[in-house]
Amino acid sequence: MRGIFAFAVICCGCDVVWPNVTEDCEFLMTCEHYRGLWNDVETPAACVPSESAVEDGCGVFVSSSGDDGNAATKEAPVKTLAAALSLAEANGTRRVYACAEAFEEAVEVTGTVTIYGGLDCANGWGWVGGERKTTLTAGAGQIPLLMRGGGAEATVRVEDVHVQARGIEPEDASLAGASSIAAVADEVGVELVRCVLEAGDAAAGAEGAAYEESAMGGAMGNSGSEACSAQIVVPGASPKNDCGTPEDASDDSSGGAGGIGQEDPGGAGSKGSPGATPNGGAGEEGTMLCTEGTAGAEGAAGTPGEGATGLGEISAAGYTGATGSDGTQGGTAQGGGGGGGAKGGVGEGKCMSAESAGGASGGSGGAGGCGGAGGRGGGAGGASIALLSLNAKLGFEDVTLKTGRGGAGGKGGAGQEGGDGGEGGPGGRKPEGATALNDACAGGRGGKGGAGGQGGGGRGGHAIGIAYQGTAPSMEGAMVEVGEAGPGGPGATAEGEGQAGVRAEVQAF
Repeated sequence: MRGIFAFAVICCGCDVVWPNVTEDCEFLMTCEHYRGLWNDVETPAACVPSESAVEDGCGVFVSSSGDDGNAATKEAPVKTLAAALSLAEANGTRRVYACAEAFEEAVEVTGTVTIYGGLDCANGWGWVGGERKTTLTAGAGQIPLLMRGGGAEATVRVEDVHVQARGIEPEDASLAGASSIAAVADEVGVELVRCVLEAGDAAAGAEGAAYEESAMGGAMGNSGSEACSAQIVVPGASPKNDCGTPEDASDDSSGGAGGIGQEDPGGAGSKGSPGATPNGGAGEEGTMLCTEGTAGAEGAAGTPGEGATGLGEISAAGYTGATGSDGTQGGTAQGGGGGGGAKGGVGEGKCMSAESAGGASGGSGGAGGCGGAGGRGGGAGGASIALLSLNAKLGFEDVTLKTGRGGAGGKGGAGQEGGDGGEGGPGGRKPEGATALNDACAGGRGGKGGAGGQGGGGRGGHAIGIAYQGTAPSMEGAMVEVGEAGPGGPGATAEGEGQAGVRAEVQAF
């Protein structure tokens, strides 16, 4: 018994009829007065299906074979729970009676409302909740039942309903990291009687997204200039690869300058930057010919990201898990060394005059490639949660809470490939007929930029009966069946592996 209500209503435009009423309207209250009292008292035994055969005046009736344009009576029920709840709120009854059938829709219940499920619509709407329940489910990734506050004293009561959140199909990439959560109670009192809240398997987290292209490569070095073109033959400009902001030269890469050409000796090529490794070629001197610049050193690889460890967050929208951290960017490569310059001179097989007796200048080195961006962290695995409670007051009577399996954390993504270095520029040439002179030497190739570090793995998804904020719920009257938590996502190292999810009957957030 949940209390007795002594008044009867058959007129006043309330659109409700109570059983066993008189037709003496002089004893009736106004609709506004009546509805206010109705909201303040418990449901009469005559309107509790497990205790009595209910009549039309008790509330709103819904069947999956109904029509939302119907009068919401037993003979003409509405089709959806959403429509039934809206009518129950509008006419003040605040009670919904549902057939023991399947309803596929995400339902939001606000304020003081009671949903009675487990009714046999084909046999006078009698109660069969002990054997068959009303089933409520929604699309994959949706929460079927959201119960929200309507004031400090608001209470949502649900009897004989099996709320079932769909599991996420592994092949559905669009729902990577999605959770399966059966119900949410958000700052409201909740009474569940002979109900089942069941979550399915959650989805694995997304792998850190791959990069489609490598980082910016370096430009080719410039050619040296021809011998006998000046007293001192200067090389072409060195190429520069701006791998960061224009104001910050510390992460740029430049090819080394080619050696100058002069009468004797040829100048040495300079080293490429960044870095201290000498890689310029030697200039021609005496009987020693010039040498080419050598390749620049590769950039250092980035550091791998750390695996996710945070518990995540819960809200009325569901669960948001912790992702792995990104890897760090790879280092900029050194530019190639400049090629050595050649010596010139005046005379037979050489230059024609002292004013233009310089030898050919060396080619500049190619610019080094930029470092690749860090790999993106793996996404969190989705959680399988039967009931998510946000500062709610929970009460249970013969209730089962079930979860599926938490989703695996996503693998940390590979770092971006570093950019390729540019080819070294060719050395300057001797003019036709200058048979006693030599060509200058080419610059070296720029180094390859360092690859970004792999991202850290995402945290594995939780498997939790009740995830809550606020006061810890009493579990009296509830039985919990918890599935397995999801493993953490892989990273480059043990530190880069995401933490496994939590497996618990009750977990505070």
